[in-house]
Amino acid sequence: MHVEEAVANGARYAAACGALGLTARTLQRWVHCPVDERRGPHRSPANKLTTAERSKLIEVATSPEFRDRSPKQIVPLLADRNIYLASESTFYRVLHEEDLQHSRSRARPASHRPREHVADGPWQVASWDITYLRSHVRGRFFFLYLVEDVWSRKILGWDVHVVESEEFAADLIDRIRLDASDQDLAGWVLHSDNGGPMKGATMLATLQRLGIVPSFSRPRVSDDNPFAESLFRTLKYCPEYPTTGFASVELARAWVARFASWYNNEHQHSGIGYVAPSERHDGTDVTLLAARRAVYDRARCKHPARWAREPRAWERPLVVTLNPEIQNRAA
Repeated sequence: MHVEEAVANGARYAAACGALGLTARTLQRWVHCPVDERRGPHRSPANKLTTAERSKLIEVATSPEFRDRSPKQIVPLLADRNIYLASESTFYRVLHEEDLQHSRSRARPASHRPREHVADGPWQVASWDITYLRSHVRGRFFFLYLVEDVWSRKILGWDVHVVESEEFAADLIDRIRLDASDQDLAGWVLHSDNGGPMKGATMLATLQRLGIVPSFSRPRVSDDNPFAESLFRTLKYCPEYPTTGFASVELARAWVARFASWYNNEHQHSGIGYVAPSERHDGTDVTLLAARRAVYDRARCKHPARWAREPRAWERPLVVTLNPEIQNRAA
């Protein structure tokens, strides 16, 4: 036998089998049991999707409305419409079997920490940062200033300018205070990195005047400000983001305005139970998640054999922690 000859000459058994396109276990089984007595299942599982149900799943997943969304987003959107087709794992499995599950993202596969801040509701802890937006002129950028509520993930305020400035940053915070006229910002924690606009005298004076508590990351450590960094990644890798840049600051502002409206009111955010940030911010997500649980309970009653475990809980994350101390101890 070729494998035995290769092994006798110093080759590894598994490597010799691999050269023939076999696994070592397969060859061992053939040697010890020349007749394969395995019969496999005689019938399909009782809880298998019917041909019509499978076709409907594929039709929905490839429809213009859902073809740019992952099953993790499709499932909650269908639940909001009192529709249950299948679980997320079934969506993924069927799409994989049909060769329809492919990544189209442009992203490439991927001292002391600051004080821990815990939020159990909106307007307690926020994260803000500044990021570059490319222009049509090489080497020239616009600067997006953006503030996000850590608990609800809602964009509380933003602006785009042609320069980084502590004055522009302070103006943004003042505008947020005016928009939130029913909220007392005293004690509100505002976390950022160590950039000049974040620690400038004008900005710090504005925070002190409003009673806002500043919090800062370690120098050159982006992981200390994960919420803002994650939001910027969502912004720059969304399909509509103009990879060639913006022709003017006005066009950049117009695009960010559309993105902020979509993000706050339509984006199904994975970190908050696949609801929109504005729904979590104003509390309407409680009713929404309860309705989803009811949809799943009805689906389970209709086909109990398809549920080996309890239905998805559609839980609402109650607490969000910025830079949790438990990670410090594990680091």
